[in-house]
Amino acid sequence: MIDLHTHTNESDGTYTPFELVDAAMAAGLDALAISDHDTLAGYDQALPRAREKGLDLVCGIELSTKARGKTVHLLGYFLNNPPAPEFRGWLEEMQASRRDRNVRMAERLRSLGIDITIEEVQKRGRSLAGRPHFAKIMLEKGYVSTIQEAFDEYLDESAKGYVDRYEPELAYGIKRIGEAGGISSIAHPVRLGYRDPERLRGLVKEMAEAGLSALEVYHSDHNPSDVEQFLGLAREFHLGVTGGSDFHGDVKPGIRLGAGAGNLNIPRSVLDRLREIPPQAS
Repeated sequence: MIDLHTHTNESDGTYTPFELVDAAMAAGLDALAISDHDTLAGYDQALPRAREKGLDLVCGIELSTKARGKTVHLLGYFLNNPPAPEFRGWLEEMQASRRDRNVRMAERLRSLGIDITIEEVQKRGRSLAGRPHFAKIMLEKGYVSTIQEAFDEYLDESAKGYVDRYEPELAYGIKRIGEAGGISSIAHPVRLGYRDPERLRGLVKEMAEAGLSALEVYHSDHNPSDVEQFLGLAREFHLGVTGGSDFHGDVKPGIRLGAGAGNLNIPRSVLDRLREIPPQAS
């Protein structure tokens, strides 16, 4: 069993890189990918521990991109040959954009009567603070009763406290991952919210032509019907298949490493087939 979508406390998870490796071993995983948002720091720290434990650790990343007016999360894998300095430099630009957005979001929330400072948020999330850290502080201060309420009322893209940040176009993200020697996969496509299957099909077709390598078919949010739909798209456009729990630790207590919401059991063969896909820079 493998898990190709996990996060450490170097982005918005709660497990340290060492703790995540140890948890993967305890869960009986054969392979683990760390796919933190906009940073490879979690992978860098975890690699010695993984080698010590005999765990196959995959270097991953999760980027926020834009396509057709929507935020689309893009996964990248096998960036450790090693990742080019140019790619790491580009990630630093993404991190700077995130930090700037956090400052503006704190100001926006204060204008709505939420007593929160950027210093509080940065203390929680360090260099990769994000909306989950805002949500946790809001919960602790009693402004909301759940993390989900914080997102619904204030932090989601359509909510009153949301502040936009720079997100590269999806095709450009695919290009950068390919140039860095990796392969790309659209993360949790069910979250795009396309009610018309043809709209999703059109996006996948367009991105496959732009060099997209794979589609995340197996995910904690995907029911059997979703899996069938996304497998069909992957076959139609000759894409690889990725899958993972999207594990964040205590932030998402219902999601277990490797098992997701109890709906995952991803075989090693998925990773073996991914390793046969060449980088596809366009």
